[in-house]
Amino acid sequence: QVQLVESGGGLVQAGGSLRLSCAASGRTFSNYAMGWFRQAPGKEREFVASISWRSGGATYYADSVKGRFTISRDNAKNTVYLQMNSLKPDDTAVYYCAAADKMWGTRTAGEYDYWGQGTQVTVSS
Repeated sequence: QVQLVESGGGLVQAGGSLRLSCAASGRTFSNYAMGWFRQAPGKEREFVASISWRSGGATYYADSVKGRFTISRDNAKNTVYLQMNSLKPDDTAVYYCAAADKMWGTRTAGEYDYWGQGTQVTVSS
């Protein structure tokens, strides 16, 4: 089992920044690829970003966040981060981190094995 706890969400004005953190416990964190997803009210959960098992490993982004968001991980701290810059009202959602028992990140929610409880991000215009 892997337990994931997100933090860092909040209310920010458009153009602002937030950094989300996801702390993992349980099994060896470095064995898992990690991802961030988000779900806005009335919408499906969507992929945001993923990173492979290594710190500094391969990353993938949704087109909607490319160039604005950065995913990273610190395996020594069992933590994955999502730096979000130039935030837009459309980024408003509950953000979830997820762990996949594989080396490489994936855009598919169904391929992740563990999920956090989510953290709310609200971007005001």
